Amino acid sequence: SLRVAEDLGAHYNPLFIYGGVGLGKTHLANAIGNSSRRRNKKVLLVSSESFVSELISSLRSNRMEQFKTKFRSIDLLIIDDIQFIIGKERTQEEFFHTFNDLYNRHKQIILTSDKVPQELVGLEERLRTRFASGLSVDLQAPDYETRVAILIKKAENGGFELSEEVARLIAKHIDTNVRELEGALNKLQAL
Repeated sequence: SLRVAEDLGAHYNPLFIYGGVGLGKTHLANAIGNSSRRRNKKVLLVSSESFVSELISSLRSNRMEQFKTKFRSIDLLIIDDIQFIIGKERTQEEFFHTFNDLYNRHKQIILTSDKVPQELVGLEERLRTRFASGLSVDLQAPDYETRVAILIKKAENGGFELSEEVARLIAKHIDTNVRELEGALNKLQAL
């Protein structure tokens, strides 16, 4: 992620981040975008739902040139939850052309998904192979020590005192994702 942010389009293009819910895919993509913005790069982060909505609106109002300009005149395009374009033929067609335009001009593309590109059944093959051509990164649930550290840090940031013993107990019983850890911490704080 640091290497991508420091030199957009030069390494790991596209960067495809996949994994289960609540593991930080969107946060990681946002961090890359924020780092790139600090380097005065033009960044656009949208959900695939927003991409689809803007495409439909542009088609209806005959504003496709504005749509293309918006999505193709940037240094970094981040599309969150790209799996939601599956089954939307016109969206896949337009994204294919947007992807090619950015890629051919060495602009960075970052995609997040709940599955690895090869498992995106229903996605056009030409998109699936492009998504897999860069670096695919699998985000996994944090290990025990990381869960403890996350709990302690989140408690500190929230002004909540949490002993390491309690953090260890929570981390022992919740091992799925960060959102569930946050939920347990919020419940404990509320009690």
